[in-house]
Amino acid sequence: MANSLLELKAKYDDFLREDRFGYTERIGTAIDDHVQRSARTSGGGKGTDAATGGSLIGHPRLRIPLSDLRSHDSRLSNSLLSDPLRHIRAMEGAAHEIALEERPGYDKNHVRMRIALGGPVGSKAIGPRELGSSSLRRLVCVEGVAVKVSSVKPKVVQSVHYCPATGTHEARSYVDAMDPQLGLPAVDASGRELPDKVVQLTSSSYPTQDKEGNALETEFGLSVYKDHQTITLQEMPERAPMGQLPRSVDLVLDHDLVDKVKPGDRVQIVGVYRALSTASQGQRSTSGVFRTVVLVNDVRILGRDSHGLVFTPNDVRTIRSLGKRSDILDVLGRSVCPSIHGHDVIKKALALQLLSGCEKNLANGTHLRGDINILMVGDPSTAKSQLLRSAMGIAPLAVSTTGKGSSGVGLTAAVTSDPETKEKRLEAGAMVLADRGLVCVDEFDKMGENDRVAIHEAMEQQTVTIAKAGLHASLNARCSVLAAANPVYGQYDRKRRIQENIGLPDSLLSRFDLLFVVLDQMDPENDRRIAAHVIRGHRYQNAQGRVGHDSDYDDDDDETSDEEEEETGDANKAHAIWTRSRYDTNNLSGVRPGAEDDDPHSDDVLQHEFLRKFLHFAKTRMKPVLTEEARECIAGRYAEMRSRQDERTLPITARSLETIIRLASAHAKARLSNVVEADPDVAAAMDILSFALYHENNKVVENPNDPAVALGQKREREEPDLTDASDIDESDAQRPRVEESPSVSPQADNLDDLKKSIYAEVSKSLEDSVTLDDIRVDVEDRSQVLQAIQSLEEDGKVMHSDGEVYLID
Repeated sequence: MANSLLELKAKYDDFLREDRFGYTERIGTAIDDHVQRSARTSGGGKGTDAATGGSLIGHPRLRIPLSDLRSHDSRLSNSLLSDPLRHIRAMEGAAHEIALEERPGYDKNHVRMRIALGGPVGSKAIGPRELGSSSLRRLVCVEGVAVKVSSVKPKVVQSVHYCPATGTHEARSYVDAMDPQLGLPAVDASGRELPDKVVQLTSSSYPTQDKEGNALETEFGLSVYKDHQTITLQEMPERAPMGQLPRSVDLVLDHDLVDKVKPGDRVQIVGVYRALSTASQGQRSTSGVFRTVVLVNDVRILGRDSHGLVFTPNDVRTIRSLGKRSDILDVLGRSVCPSIHGHDVIKKALALQLLSGCEKNLANGTHLRGDINILMVGDPSTAKSQLLRSAMGIAPLAVSTTGKGSSGVGLTAAVTSDPETKEKRLEAGAMVLADRGLVCVDEFDKMGENDRVAIHEAMEQQTVTIAKAGLHASLNARCSVLAAANPVYGQYDRKRRIQENIGLPDSLLSRFDLLFVVLDQMDPENDRRIAAHVIRGHRYQNAQGRVGHDSDYDDDDDETSDEEEEETGDANKAHAIWTRSRYDTNNLSGVRPGAEDDDPHSDDVLQHEFLRKFLHFAKTRMKPVLTEEARECIAGRYAEMRSRQDERTLPITARSLETIIRLASAHAKARLSNVVEADPDVAAAMDILSFALYHENNKVVENPNDPAVALGQKREREEPDLTDASDIDESDAQRPRVEESPSVSPQADNLDDLKKSIYAEVSKSLEDSVTLDDIRVDVEDRSQVLQAIQSLEEDGKVMHSDGEVYLID
């Protein structure tokens, strides 16, 4: 054996006594905290301990980061990772001796100093999927979600028996497969290891007679027990590979580590991964496969805010400057999913859903949710599922499910039976696992009626109450719901009421703040724009060499941006958050024609990683409150909606009033404001709500060329009570707005001649592409050349990318 127990204790004693770490004082503080905690739990006075009649609960535990040990002795740290059980026993022995010096007599009633090793063990924490045979008997750091948590049970460590016939006491110790001492060399009374004796499994039978056959009585007061709990840890949903079942691993917690985790918590644990031996002495196992568990050494609850987002001071400055823009909602809307054409209002609503409103807990116990629920119903092939996938990629915590792939208990919570102990335990569902996150439900209409009723409570009260099998519990399900469904008849029937097309009860529809009807418009102009948008996405390649937009992927050029920041300073960092929109058919040069000179990013979209940072910052830092003017405006608009209600619209209930408040609060968060004002916030909320209820979006839109106006007016044209003449008039009134460009000059009469000459020049070129600066060099006004190339590109004759013009055959 390379190092005996005494040698390892001496090394760890030197480490713990090193002045720069200060573990000597921390050991004494840990013992004092443990005594006070036990006194509060047992109801005793100050200084309650075993000597004064109270009982200390658990053991004091000292947390030691592995980085400290690595800086002290790297070889000792590597030995700890490969053989953790022997080293932890030696480290706890050294800490016990120091504790006796700092707090003499602390070890009464079998109290021992415990060590918690802080992770991560390697470069980063791993998931249950990465645990393999190479990890057995090694120290591991695993992250995941606790899905099954058993109750805390006392496990006997040493039993004491009294024999009335002989008047003697007899003690017996028990070692099971989950004991950390199993397989280690035995230790004698002096603390020396016995190399020829190994701690082995003991019989689980309880003694009732001594060797002479005399009856034994158990002294329960003298017996030693320890708290024991098992937890099933599942890998995080966002880290599970697509198309594969999530892996899980069982955790074994003892002593003071129990009862720290509840179902749905995200935890990081450090422990020893080992295989359990189920065969007793003298028996042979019939299989070579053993159950594996992690003997937990340290538990750390991961907050809902720790999702890999790292904020630098420059990020915070950029976020605050971006929040001052008057068109911040438009920027967030077009950045949600730039590869999807149209749906401008729905994208803005998704951005507000990711920001959410303000949650309120009243003094009387009433809970008012701040999360926004959205339902999209419409024709097939209208990008409903793609919008769901995009929202999942942006949300820090998102759980995806489908109508047929989930049940009521799978969405909320279930009571299961432990196969080993046969006891009942709670198992968290999707909405509980997505607490403080987003739940995406696709094919919502395919869900069964009984399963759909199960989520009523979770959507409004945001709790899941279970009263089954003798268990009564309430779990938090504070999450937003984003659902997509198809109409009852497959295609949306414009001749029927909206309730008849959806086929969902009003009790469920009222729990959705926004309900969007997504129609497949039969408009040649709109079809041409959609086709040009899709083709443009296929003929461009992003920086990663894949088809699509840079901001649609998680791995933006973060490393390149960091390098540029080091080289050029923080001044250029602000430009790294923008990505030029390649899908804007009206944008070739990166600047919108006629845009203001001080706004070069009027058509650009935010990078994916920065968008997540902005939404997370605004959601967690801002807690806006209503002003008196905003309250009066909300009350007036609510009364107006109630008066406009008819059988063609959804019912306007008191929940609609709370919807306005939530949307206005979310818009105030987007502005990074602590107050909700009537002009920008309530007006924007009513704009989106009016579009969802009446398909109107022209009340407070400042820009008449905004695509949302065209989208809302197109929806109005599809209303069955409108005549054909109104369709023609509104279509004719709309076309000049679509074709109008703010940069058209009085010299536009020569635009056709300029287009013909440019097309002829590009066609005669023998190269694959022609540089933009080499085209019509005789024209001094280069904006006319850009305008002509833009028109040719819309006609599908040429393609412009990065200053090069390509001919399309």
